[in-house]
Amino acid sequence: MLDFWLGNISRSPVFIKNIGTATNPIFRTGTDYLVDMSYLHAEVAVGADMNGDGLTDLVCGGYSGLFLYLNTGTATEPVFTLQPGYFGGLNLDSYPVPDVADVNGDGILDLVIGYSENGNVKVFFNTGSSSQAVFTNDNSLHVGNIGLYAYPIFCDWDDDGLIDILCGRDGQGFIFYQNNGSASEPLWEPNNALFAGLGMGTYWNSPTLADIDGDGKLELLYGTANGMLFLYYNTGTVEAPNWVENTSIFGGVIDVGAASNPVFYDWDGDGDYDMISGSQMGYIKFYRNVGTPYAPAWQEEPEVFGDLRHSIYSGVAVGDLDGDGLPDIVIGDLSGNIYFHRNTGDGFEELSGYLPTVNVGGWSSPRLVDWDGDGDLDLFIGAEDGTMKHYLNTGTATQPEWQAVTGFFSGIDVGSNCVLTLGDWNLDGNPDFFVAGNLIGNLVAYRYRMGWTLDTELVSGITTSQNATPALVDLDHDGDLDLVVGNYDGTFSYYRSERYSADNLTPPSNLSCELEDIVMLMWEVPVDPSSPLETYKVYLDGELMGETVELMWIFDDLPLGTYHAEVTAQYVAGESAPASIQIVIVSADDTHLPTAITALNANFPNPFNPETTISYSLEEAGAVSLTIYNIKGQPVKTLVNDHKAAGSHSVIWNGTDQSNRPVSSGVYYYKMRAGKYSSTRMMILMK
Repeated sequence: MLDFWLGNISRSPVFIKNIGTATNPIFRTGTDYLVDMSYLHAEVAVGADMNGDGLTDLVCGGYSGLFLYLNTGTATEPVFTLQPGYFGGLNLDSYPVPDVADVNGDGILDLVIGYSENGNVKVFFNTGSSSQAVFTNDNSLHVGNIGLYAYPIFCDWDDDGLIDILCGRDGQGFIFYQNNGSASEPLWEPNNALFAGLGMGTYWNSPTLADIDGDGKLELLYGTANGMLFLYYNTGTVEAPNWVENTSIFGGVIDVGAASNPVFYDWDGDGDYDMISGSQMGYIKFYRNVGTPYAPAWQEEPEVFGDLRHSIYSGVAVGDLDGDGLPDIVIGDLSGNIYFHRNTGDGFEELSGYLPTVNVGGWSSPRLVDWDGDGDLDLFIGAEDGTMKHYLNTGTATQPEWQAVTGFFSGIDVGSNCVLTLGDWNLDGNPDFFVAGNLIGNLVAYRYRMGWTLDTELVSGITTSQNATPALVDLDHDGDLDLVVGNYDGTFSYYRSERYSADNLTPPSNLSCELEDIVMLMWEVPVDPSSPLETYKVYLDGELMGETVELMWIFDDLPLGTYHAEVTAQYVAGESAPASIQIVIVSADDTHLPTAITALNANFPNPFNPETTISYSLEEAGAVSLTIYNIKGQPVKTLVNDHKAAGSHSVIWNGTDQSNRPVSSGVYYYKMRAGKYSSTRMMILMK
């Protein structure tokens, strides 16, 4: 059965596993084997055995170039290890798009590269072996230029034993290069009739051809810039294909029957949003997110709410109203009433006394939000007459009491059959924004600034049908609110916010390097951070060295040579482009004989004021130095610079500099050298 990798521009490639059969595939997110890989290395990843050991390795292309990750694990439990410099002989731009195949029949894999940002397609012939490939610019063949964003793959479309090339491109479908030469002297010529008309309205068309259903014919699967996957079956012949789209394998269409009315809640507590929706017949539908916080995939589970319903045209709100840790639900319907159903853990029981006694006249659509930030849930209800009601919870998180807030939505009338959704638009921790739909399908948006102000721009370009029911939710986990609209026909529409898209993620600023006794990278916070910032990631020659929340990184004991260092900002929305710098180390102190360091221990106490003890041990006697550095990498005080016997040693630092003047509070580093060996640790002086 065929599995596949799914690349993107905001995280490492995702492994998609076929849990069905060879003829009836069912694809689900598999083990996240590449969770620690930077997306800067791998917007695109293709599998191939590059060293002849029978295991599938990964050839990856991304912002930082072309990389090989060898599988150093097993076929069933792969471990992918970066091989630095493997493609160092090639002159490539950013975002190279690779694929591999044995083009000339010599038993070793050749390489095709799409130069994504200029449209060139070039084949590099392997002059090495099956266990060690060698690719150079001198052994290459330019196939053609297809415009922008070339995404080529090797294939043998006509099963003649010769390797053809299919190329996706930006907004203009596909170019197919048929090999009309031979294996030893390929002649790739365009044959654009085979894939005519496909992918004309999408961007970054990234294809693959595979027999997904095991019928002996190749299907066309391609990804696009907006994240959608498209699958087409060939119901014709090789010479005259007839492409028919399949919309079921990779998601299909969720349809609750009619009058969908969605809300989102992490029902199962796994860190991503599940979807709950009302429906025309009044039943409550549950869709579990079986994907990830970044890429949801929906699986209906009818048993969660069973036959729970009241009247028709149901709306639903979710929240823990009794403080028992289980999400309860509030249901509205055509009658205008609202109903509380307590989650018992084994099902739901309808209870009175938890909600205000209210009838809004019809088409009640409730929402639960902690509006005032006091730790309990407040109630909002959209009504048939186009208005909205607000009830403040003046009780507790375990026993609510309700107070009607008159005039809260004063003067706002969205027409009729109002359904609203509230969200924290400016990410200040408080809901300050709502979008509402109505009978004729119009959406309106308001922002709260000591009262509600109409936002005429935000949803102006969105066209909906009758009874639009909006929901604000961060479905792609990038830190901003996206919009899901329930449609009257029972389906859903998704509108992704570009506020915090990966293209807007700013890198660290003013990256610099100090080369004193230690090698220290320093940087400043990104200018105008475009999403909540989590950490910084540090790379050396393409390999991830680690993450930090500090504005610096120390490289311990780098040998002589030239290095390429990169620092990225890891936001909630994803990883930024890198800030880059070259490090050149041209000299070193080699006057001492090597001495083995058994351990440089953590200082104690830490934090400290004003004294701390640093201990270390040596396996053999030798020259030792131990120096304190400040956060800028400047030496503060040398505590040890002498010949020491083997064994355990300790020294006290009293928080002074070389002239015995007290130093200020802050972060300091102590570095020990013994011959060619060194180790560095951090400590905090807190006065």
